[in-house]
Amino acid sequence: MAETRTTIMSTADAAVIPADLRRDALNGCPWHDVKSMLRDVGLRPTRQRMALGWILFAKGDRHLTAEMLYEEATKAKVPVSLATVYNTLHQFTEVGLLRQVAVDGSKTYFDTNTTAHHHFFVEGDNALVDIPGAEEIVSKMPAAPTGYEIARVDVVVRLRKKDARR
Repeated sequence: MAETRTTIMSTADAAVIPADLRRDALNGCPWHDVKSMLRDVGLRPTRQRMALGWILFAKGDRHLTAEMLYEEATKAKVPVSLATVYNTLHQFTEVGLLRQVAVDGSKTYFDTNTTAHHHFFVEGDNALVDIPGAEEIVSKMPAAPTGYEIARVDVVVRLRKKDARR
């Protein structure tokens, strides 16, 4: 028997997300889940945080730069500045909703999968991909100096396509 679902957004909330994206809300990360997620970590669910959170978390685990999220928000007709996107991503990272992955000095990705894992970076495609089963990559950790503890280990393995002439 088919399940009947009710509307997950108020009329005021729905104005932020365009109609074509609201339909997908039932299949992705529901609007009320984003609101709960923000409240659970002590962030006020403002319209901009809600809209950006919905875009970020509605499609499962993913890796985005601020520019990529800004582009998605613009396409979704979410009125937000690039500075707000950066601020929101950093706020989400500070409270543990995102994981920041620095690929090089000029490229930072935000990962919706906050578990301990490592990445491939595909040069040329500028794509960050989770390494499956990468627990053993750093099997022997050095001891932290006195007064310090290891907060996190990030391994980024850079890939490039083989040159067929080699």
